[in-house]
Amino acid sequence: MSWKDKIADTRNGLRNFNGANGEVMRGFGSLSKAVKDGGVLDFKVKEFIALGIAVAERCEACIGLHIDALIKAGATREEVADVLGMCIQMGGGPAMMYAAKALECYDELSAA
Repeated sequence: MSWKDKIADTRNGLRNFNGANGEVMRGFGSLSKAVKDGGVLDFKVKEFIALGIAVAERCEACIGLHIDALIKAGATREEVADVLGMCIQMGGGPAMMYAAKALECYDELSAA
């Protein structure tokens, strides 16, 4: 399955959950907007942090969504690879496996 397909499936699943529990989704959406719009760090830096956490937590769906956001924010492959290097330094072998998935995702989505 391509990363585009994985992201589409993730978004469909989130829409489905929104139909089942919209209050939770609205609350999470408000939190996400507040942390991304406020503070001193710019959006791209915050997305790099989110990608690092997604790799550390081994969440492929999160990796896809945050790589997509980073591409839209203008992140370069070199910047993503640099962040993924930090993930590996902090998380060892398991992080390396998910860092490879994240770079694969970046390569697929940025080629489009």
